[in-house]
Amino acid sequence: MDPLYFTFLNGKDIDDLALSSAEIVDAVEAGLRAQGDGETVIEPRVHLEPGEQFNGHFNVLRGYVGPLNLAGVKVVGDFVENYRTGLPSEMALLNLFDPATGTPVAILDATAITEMRTGAVTALGARYLARKDAKVLANIGARGTSYWNVRLIAETFDLEQIRVHSRRPESRTAFAERLRRDIDVDVVVTDDWESCVRDADIVVEASRLPQPRPLLRTEWIKPGALVVPYGTMSAVELSLTGIMDKIVVDDWGQCRTGKFGSLREHINRGLLTEETLHGELCELVVGNKPSREHDSETNLFWHRGLSLSDIALGHALLHRAAERGVGTRLRFA
Repeated sequence: MDPLYFTFLNGKDIDDLALSSAEIVDAVEAGLRAQGDGETVIEPRVHLEPGEQFNGHFNVLRGYVGPLNLAGVKVVGDFVENYRTGLPSEMALLNLFDPATGTPVAILDATAITEMRTGAVTALGARYLARKDAKVLANIGARGTSYWNVRLIAETFDLEQIRVHSRRPESRTAFAERLRRDIDVDVVVTDDWESCVRDADIVVEASRLPQPRPLLRTEWIKPGALVVPYGTMSAVELSLTGIMDKIVVDDWGQCRTGKFGSLREHINRGLLTEETLHGELCELVVGNKPSREHDSETNLFWHRGLSLSDIALGHALLHRAAERGVGTRLRFA
């Protein structure tokens, strides 16, 4: 057998490749389009919980994207208290394979990939479900995915104000300073959830709660707004789904299973079912289901995170790396 090699892209490689916002969103949308065209396989994520003493868990995401000829498995840790040791709460590895032979193609540091693809899915959800004239964005949470939520939404809409809030004052202040450096929009730091959320046109809830707690009140949601809750532990009230005209998810198969997720209790209680679900985002992307149809709609987009988005963004990074000679070639066998 001839030697087999695969490509390794570390975190610095990913940063140096510097995909543009448009390239990130386009790659993720291509994955959604493949999903909508029935050219993918998604297996619902599974979790590894090593023990309560560690205050965290691992998510394992698996998928196949036909047009890219890649299968992938991502393992991402979710450890809320990592900030105490200067580490990101989410660190990940993405493994890409040839679906015909199982041959390893690449291993990528997927920490930044996770952050970028999450922001891209949030922005795409907003593109299809928010008012086109949205002016005020409210973002709860200051983790890495929050930055890309705000940045990519700000590049999609002509925003006038961005409001941010998170549990720790030092984190929300630092987050706002980063946004002000990178985005030419007024950024307001709020001391509480209500002043952040009330009357905003787009509300993104990316909190890091240790246990479910209804901190985002339904009464604060402006008619015609889009709400995007995707925290691991629910921060919304059970009444939230009752005010929605359209509820869209990234993948119903994984949203309806498992123990985590913002709308887990809504599914458990029958408040969100396959009958009340409007559809999956991929169906809007390919035109099989209508996106926002009028300005008065109040909509919700819940995404748990797609393996397809990781694979699609990993593919784009590998393509750029090959063009620039970036990465390390490692022998497998």
